[in-house]
Amino acid sequence: MTETETETGGATGGGPRPTRREARDERRAARLAKQIGAFARRHDGAVEGQLAYLGQAGARVVLVAADGDWGDLVAPTHDVALKAAEKAGITLHESFDGEFAAKVRTGPYEWTRMAGIQLGGPANG
Repeated sequence: MTETETETGGATGGGPRPTRREARDERRAARLAKQIGAFARRHDGAVEGQLAYLGQAGARVVLVAADGDWGDLVAPTHDVALKAAEKAGITLHESFDGEFAAKVRTGPYEWTRMAGIQLGGPANG
């Protein structure tokens, strides 16, 4: 084996092989990007997002469509979430406030869940 083969993990010109973790993260990002794309297609393609750290649990990708519908996904790491958003081609916001938050349309379910038992909504059991 030549020195070039050792460095690249294969024949010359093949580039370095990704590690198992990098390959797994790439698959996860692709899977999340596919889910983001499906959400976008259900809402005429106009989707924006925001990434939020969840600590050891990873990162939350909050998606908001132009029609006000919203959803979220959880990625194992912030890097995977960022890569998925980039692959899906969505605009990312730094924070979830102001104009971006105003785009979210909430319904009776969200209001009762947020209010909990204070307003007669279902308890957080």
